[in-house]
Amino acid sequence: MPSFPAWAKLNLGLKVGAKRPDGYHDIISVMQTVSLADKVELTPRRAGVSLEVVGADLPTDDTNLAVQAAHLIQDKCGVPSGVHIKLTKHIPLAAGLAGGSADAAAVLYGMNVLWRLGLGSKELMELGAAIGSDVPFALLGGTGLAEGRGEIVSPLPPLPNCYLVLACPKVAVSTAWAYNELDCGRAYFSPPVDINSLVKALSLGDLALVAAGMANSFEPVVTTHFPVINDLKQALVAAGAKAALMSGSGPTVYGVFTELTEAKQAISILSTDVITYLAQPVTIGAGRFPKE
Repeated sequence: MPSFPAWAKLNLGLKVGAKRPDGYHDIISVMQTVSLADKVELTPRRAGVSLEVVGADLPTDDTNLAVQAAHLIQDKCGVPSGVHIKLTKHIPLAAGLAGGSADAAAVLYGMNVLWRLGLGSKELMELGAAIGSDVPFALLGGTGLAEGRGEIVSPLPPLPNCYLVLACPKVAVSTAWAYNELDCGRAYFSPPVDINSLVKALSLGDLALVAAGMANSFEPVVTTHFPVINDLKQALVAAGAKAALMSGSGPTVYGVFTELTEAKQAISILSTDVITYLAQPVTIGAGRFPKE
């Protein structure tokens, strides 16, 4: 059966704007797909959509984004047959890494291939936007700029080669809660997030400048309630990371390393209460679109 990777994403920079009339927030973010990935396997069946999840306790009904993606592409393209989805989870849940969106993106791309639907990047990303704000970027992948509520994406020059140590503490951070806290505390928490400087650093291919420009609007609010996140940032920098940042609304923190030995050493000294992953930047997304 064909299988498709669903790569996790990190936010190299995330600036959250005001709440919109539709309930979403305007954001502008530099995102990066990384080699930590779930695996999506698709098997044709006569009718319907079924989901099997390995490695995590997740719903297998229509509340799962992978199932939503399958139904959506079936409905939009008039696919008469069904599909069984086997989802092997490696990306931690509710960790700020967009694992569910990555799974949905892999299903969209995989069904496009499996049923030879001929959908292009624009069509797939439009379908993805109807499922979730991070799905279009998960399809684009590589290094990209996300705007609007996150669904407007465009490619950026690649992140220079590096090693990424992801550290996921055992705390739960609700994205809705984080947005609400940010709205309530905006007058008190206003970290500078200069996306333009980050984009320029990428265009220069300068990892040190990229590291210097990494910032996340959510960090001051979330770390106030979950100090372990700041502790992890400090530990990663002390271990040699050029920079460390929380991804999305957390709680995953990652460090950027130039040397593999330092990255492995950082993993060895982090607390055993933290789940760690070693990853590298990936230059494509679930849709494997050529960068223009």
